[in-house]
Amino acid sequence: MATDATSSPSATSARRILDANAYVTLATADAAGRPWATPVWFAVRDLREFVWVSRPTRRHSQNIAARAEVALTVFDSSTPVGEATAVYAEALAEPVPDDGIDDALAMFNAACEASGLRPWAEGSVTGAAPHRLYRAVASHLWVLDEREDRVTVF
Repeated sequence: MATDATSSPSATSARRILDANAYVTLATADAAGRPWATPVWFAVRDLREFVWVSRPTRRHSQNIAARAEVALTVFDSSTPVGEATAVYAEALAEPVPDDGIDDALAMFNAACEASGLRPWAEGSVTGAAPHRLYRAVASHLWVLDEREDRVTVF
């Protein structure tokens, strides 16, 4: 019987890291390849789908409009040197399409409420509102283990 990648020890480790941290560092590049990295508060589902709210006018959002390929890293910067663990992902990012707003917003709001933050109304991320929901769907995910090796989750 095949093992489900989301139930492996590396997936358990990835889930623990993602659940314990509020920000993902989002690495993007513009059409010319100039890199940009920025932290965004995020929600995650099934280790694959990352959702955040941002303004389309921000550099990372403009980069996503030009080039959907992104990299994501989640880590605890307070961890002592030599004890670091992290999650790395390669993904495709985009503004959440209109037909996915309800689902993505419910996912994002569940994370907001679990963290004691106010939920976002649909009108705060659609129409003339200055913010939009974004998502990145990971194609590859790794976790940094205690030996500082990257272990494939999927």
